[in-house]
Amino acid sequence: QVQLVESGGGLVQAGGSLTLSCAASGRTFSNYAMGWFRQAPGKEREFVATISWNPGNTAIADSVKGRFTISRDNAKDRVYLQMNNLKIEDTAVYSCAVGPWGGFNQDEYNYWGQGTQVTVSS
Repeated sequence: QVQLVESGGGLVQAGGSLTLSCAASGRTFSNYAMGWFRQAPGKEREFVATISWNPGNTAIADSVKGRFTISRDNAKDRVYLQMNNLKIEDTAVYSCAVGPWGGFNQDEYNYWGQGTQVTVSS
């Protein structure tokens, strides 16, 4: 059974940093793209970042570019999201996802985690 489990969320002050981690199990994902999406209260889920099976290929949403970095460890089937200089508007539930090709659209991902809450306070 495929499982994605996120960790690392929490409460942080604006300007602070957090690192999210997502552990995948149930199969090998080294040939899959992995991504992060987020959903704020009352808003649609939105793309944050994605990384191809080849860790050199990444894409970051304009809203977080320069502040967030995505990386992965294929040996551990993990994907990370380093978030720096956090803003109040980054408050959301962050979910990791896995898909054969990745991309900006959530429909391109087959497996999803339950999400982890990130709250940024002033």
